[in-house]
Amino acid sequence: MTSYDGVPLEELARRLAAPRCLALGQVSSTLDKVHELAGDGAPAGTVVLAEEQLAGRGRMGRRWLSPPGTGIWLGYLARPECAGEHGLMALRVGLAVVASLGDLGVAARLKWPNDVLVSDRKLGGILCEARWAGRRVAWVAVGVGVNVHRPLPEELEGAAITLDEIRSDVSRVAVLERLVPRLHVLPDAAQLTAEEQATYARHDWLRGRSLTGPVVGIAMGIDHEGALLVETEHGVERILGGSVAAA
Repeated sequence: MTSYDGVPLEELARRLAAPRCLALGQVSSTLDKVHELAGDGAPAGTVVLAEEQLAGRGRMGRRWLSPPGTGIWLGYLARPECAGEHGLMALRVGLAVVASLGDLGVAARLKWPNDVLVSDRKLGGILCEARWAGRRVAWVAVGVGVNVHRPLPEELEGAAITLDEIRSDVSRVAVLERLVPRLHVLPDAAQLTAEEQATYARHDWLRGRSLTGPVVGIAMGIDHEGALLVETEHGVERILGGSVAAA
């Protein structure tokens, strides 16, 4: 593809301050393409967009449904200096997504660890995949999916929402213009700052909710390492992974 939503790719790369912007009609996953480009030496900030993903993926091997032309299916190449936990990067990307949507008048919230919700329905998701060279992170492929246009796949009706249900005047390019520059300047420190934790708390969908998994208790927010804190009958537990189920 030579353009994305009518914007020539050279112009889009300039708007996104990206060293390279690639748009594909169809791809297995934008993450796969980012890994391929990274292995060939592509610079940090490289952007991959797709109209359709045939094998888009979410956390824990789940399939991310990506019908043609219905969403932002974004892959982004990060080359962090710090060899920190890339789960923190997913939280930081979530904050960037929420801030970008907020600029456009869309009030979104975050469900730990990687879901973006509006009106208690899933608008988007985030997945970060690191590749290592010895003890050093060689790169991180950042995947962001945002449902923009209907129709939604039948199995997602009721559980998901599209951007045009909230703001029909917001384009995919408008979201990218606000999001990608934020990705360029994401911190890669090994711990969240107090400011980042406070910002997350303002958008935390889980906080105060009863959970049935991975442990039973009340969600209490996240700590400086990005762990979910759950108050249980045995005290506060730190959850580092797994699927979260709210009662």
